[in-house]
Amino acid sequence: MRGINTLMTSAKDVEIKENKLWVYLQDGRILGVPLDHFPKLLNADTESRNNFVISGNGTGIHWESLDEDINVPLLFSK
Repeated sequence: MRGINTLMTSAKDVEIKENKLWVYLQDGRILGVPLDHFPKLLNADTESRNNFVISGNGTGIHWESLDEDINVPLLFSK
């Protein structure tokens, strides 16, 4: 089984708009995932949604105030 190349799936920025989580990847791709997959983000206010940290060299996204963590490589399975 082939592994996921985390270098190719590393986030450099995140944006939430149009009811989607948009993840801008280091390799130039943009991944859009419906917020329905992330109820805490879906129900959060704008300030909380915008208060995130990209961690693990771009492999994770963390929202402290929402207690939400997203593993970027796993977004490809959504």
